[in-house]
Amino acid sequence: MTKRKIPSRQCVGCGEMKSKKELIRVIKTPEEEIVLDATGKKNGRGAYICHSLECFQKAKKSKAFERSLKMSIPIQVYDELEKELNGLERE
Repeated sequence: MTKRKIPSRQCVGCGEMKSKKELIRVIKTPEEEIVLDATGKKNGRGAYICHSLECFQKAKKSKAFERSLKMSIPIQVYDELEKELNGLERE
């Protein structure tokens, strides 16, 4: 039997490589919207972040999302993402 390859991605906040299932995907849709993709299957350019608020704050401060998604992100969008991330953390 062959071993299955486990896809891994890098967190834009802390820079750690983790399996894809351990991270949350933030995408830029073709309509230029920024949304959280809990399923990991939505269409669009993605950036991955750990489930921790600390990593989110680091990524926000260093503008890692803006580099990964190749667009400027308004503060209101960061606030919405933070609220959604808080909701996911509690589940």
